[in-house]
Amino acid sequence: MSDLHSFELAATDGKLIRGDRAMGKDRQLLYITGFLSKRWGNKSKALAQWCQEQGWGFCCYDVRGFGDSEGTFTDYSLSDWVADARLVVDALKAGPTMTIVGNSLGSWIAWLIAQEFELVDRLILIAPAFNMMGVRATQIAPERRQAWQSTGWMPWDDDPLHKDWALSWKWVEESEAYWQATFGRLRPVRTTILHGLQDTVILPDGSREFARLLLAKAPTYPIDLNLIPGDHRLSSPEHVERFHKLVLGQP
Repeated sequence: MSDLHSFELAATDGKLIRGDRAMGKDRQLLYITGFLSKRWGNKSKALAQWCQEQGWGFCCYDVRGFGDSEGTFTDYSLSDWVADARLVVDALKAGPTMTIVGNSLGSWIAWLIAQEFELVDRLILIAPAFNMMGVRATQIAPERRQAWQSTGWMPWDDDPLHKDWALSWKWVEESEAYWQATFGRLRPVRTTILHGLQDTVILPDGSREFARLLLAKAPTYPIDLNLIPGDHRLSSPEHVERFHKLVLGQP
């Protein structure tokens, strides 16, 4: 987008959150990335282009400890990344009504933040990773989980792309705490979940359970659960077209 400009926001620890923003009218869209994903990828580039075509505002950013933002990864956990999102939305609140598009862990953060800001009236959650680290702790071998808890640290997983990103046990504790509070504060934000049935990274069962629990708490909540053929990335031309229609509010 030709009208994108960079911004910096100082967090409470003094570290800078860095991102990009384009001004627009009628609506603005915030994209929150997934775990270990930088702000500019295929989804954010497509979103920025679609927003430009509509004359909408667009924003994406890197969390502290990753990408272009300041800080060391191991100094941060889920609560810090929720705080980063809160700071970004607060900086945008003078603008028009907001749609937040979240991807994977960013989807859960988007959900949490949307409950706090009247500005947000639309959520599109792609392969949401609800209670990501709490679930992860139940999926690994008991001895590995015990070592993670007792030492306080564990590499994220054995994938060569992830194994060097050590996670503190605090991630698990905070994930469980946020999950317990997920339905405690509800605003009627129109929400669409798009999750691939062949997703082996974040299982679609999590989205099913989220929708079930939400509707048990608030039976009229405006949520639309779409479980479709596809993996975690949902990056085929057909997926992108469906994503495009969701963003534009088309059937």
